Amino acid sequence: MSAMDAWRNEAVGELLETILRLESTDEASAFFRDLCTLGELHDMAQRWAVARLLDEGMHYAEISSGTGASTATITRIAQWLHHGEGGYARALVRLHEAQTSATGEK
Repeated sequence: MSAMDAWRNEAVGELLETILRLESTDEASAFFRDLCTLGELHDMAQRWAVARLLDEGMHYAEISSGTGASTATITRIAQWLHHGEGGYARALVRLHEAQTSATGEK
């Protein structure tokens, strides 16, 4: 196993499978609140906000000002957004699809 894939193990796989089995936002909220510290939840929410703003084409300085994320964090997220495993990109597509479906746009 390469160093890049070292994070993939049975425990991580079980965690991801568990997350996929949650059936609602309320269930996910309760699970993540039990699983994570408030700081961890804040950090993950901030990273997701940064990814969304990068996807919208917002400038790093604006993102930093709006989210409180450092430019180093924004740069790292941009790197993963554009050259990572496709997780951010796939989630953004699903989000856009859900928003489009909810508003009835084509």
